[in-house]
Amino acid sequence: MIALGIGALSLLIWLGLAATGFWQTDINDAHAQKAEPAPWPSVIAVVPARNEADVIARSIGSLARQEYPGSFSIVLVDDNSDDGTADVVRADSNGARVQILRGAPLAPGWTGKLWAVSQGVAAAGTPDFLWLTDADIEHAPDTLRSLVGIAAAGDRRMVSFMAKLRCDTPAERALIPAFVFFFQMLYPFAWVNRRQGIGGAAGGCILVRRDALEAAGGIAAIRDALIDDCTLGALIKRQGPIWLGLTNRSRSIRPYDTAGPIAAMIARSAYAQLDYSPLKLIGTMLGLALVYFAPPLLTLFGAGIARWLGLGAWALMAASFQPMLHFYRRSPLWGPALPAIAAFYAGCTILSAWQHGQGRGGMWKGRAQAAVGQ
Repeated sequence: MIALGIGALSLLIWLGLAATGFWQTDINDAHAQKAEPAPWPSVIAVVPARNEADVIARSIGSLARQEYPGSFSIVLVDDNSDDGTADVVRADSNGARVQILRGAPLAPGWTGKLWAVSQGVAAAGTPDFLWLTDADIEHAPDTLRSLVGIAAAGDRRMVSFMAKLRCDTPAERALIPAFVFFFQMLYPFAWVNRRQGIGGAAGGCILVRRDALEAAGGIAAIRDALIDDCTLGALIKRQGPIWLGLTNRSRSIRPYDTAGPIAAMIARSAYAQLDYSPLKLIGTMLGLALVYFAPPLLTLFGAGIARWLGLGAWALMAASFQPMLHFYRRSPLWGPALPAIAAFYAGCTILSAWQHGQGRGGMWKGRAQAAVGQ
């Protein structure tokens, strides 16, 4: 009876998840309605960078090559790099369009990235829009025009593209499509894009109206957020409509050669997503067991109706993963492997909680950014 109940509940959960449509990939910049404002608004890109010498030239170069009809320039905030990041930009970028700002030492109560972003925003002055983009993202020449066009079409306060992550190495092929899939579960794009409901964004590529950001309290309003993109999305949504979708225009150029760096990336903020709550951590692990682990276990080791319920849930799970696998051009055979991939992410979440307990929460670029007291 216990196995039967678990199987029935797991199948009902996957039927409900499938009905939400979170797994679809048709909410993207290619399908979004765009307008051509007259005149085109002014935009300044703000790029925080800490020890990004290996990727910064490609990132800044892609910004300098933007084919944008309006006024556009770039502010790079060198966040106390010791690898010559700023020197690479001076040597390789279009200096006429790039202002290089040496960041001040990290202020108490701020995460490193947001402290750098705040300095860049202050230096940008009063453009119509701010384009907040990461130092490891490379953009197609029409990316900014597309962002502004989507914002203009819906009078949106923010537009964010989920940059397409690298998916070349074995570790990336196994783990990266699921990263975006799980993100969509937590922040379904259709729900984010509604007038009411949850807010969200993808930090690699965010276009935000400067006046909306100022009205929301500026970057200082989220100064200590580890999940800064979605926190900012929720903040700006209070000012008006926002939009979030997939893209092929913006691509991550940071390689993950092994599973270790991917685990570190996930662990940086996973426990913050649970509000640093041990009870939420336990609940999450139980939920993962029911949603991802019970279906294959019942299929392989169950009997009778319980086995068929488990198989149905596993099939729905694998089927819902297919659009994202197709988006990343991965084999559909990765679909049945989703429980094993979910186990890796569960382990990273536990690692995140352990690191937080050791005073190393939010570890990124040599900084532990989550306060132990949280």
